[in-house]
Amino acid sequence: MSPGQAGSAQSARPAGAARPTGAQSAAAAARARRVKLTVSRVDPWSAMKMSFLISVALGIAGVVMVAVLWMILSGMGVFSEVNRLVGTIISDSENPFDIMDFLGFGRVLSLSIVLGVIDVILMTALATLGAFLYNICSALVGGLQLTLTDD
Repeated sequence: MSPGQAGSAQSARPAGAARPTGAQSAAAAARARRVKLTVSRVDPWSAMKMSFLISVALGIAGVVMVAVLWMILSGMGVFSEVNRLVGTIISDSENPFDIMDFLGFGRVLSLSIVLGVIDVILMTALATLGAFLYNICSALVGGLQLTLTDD
């Protein structure tokens, strides 16, 4: 529209007609669009890559969490108190009980790393299998329907 046409459009409005306010035009623009989408297929390769990365991150976080928790418990003296308590209960002078034989830092950290590796393998395999199963079910029933809104 040229500037001359815009002026004529404004002059064509009746004198008593109210001009749209900013709030009314913002409300019209704020109306959300609704879009229906269907997830008909999940690529097993991308599901495997994502689940691998997420499970590696969770495994590393788990090892760090176990290490920090062990250091906190050791710093609070929990292990020495357990040693003292079990020593008074057993009271065997030939074979003294030491909880660090079972819960030493190296042993606990090694076990958490092994569990993290098993977790990575299982989560990756299950997510990939889940993608294959989703694709089979989606072929039968049409997939998962989502309604998205544009805010």
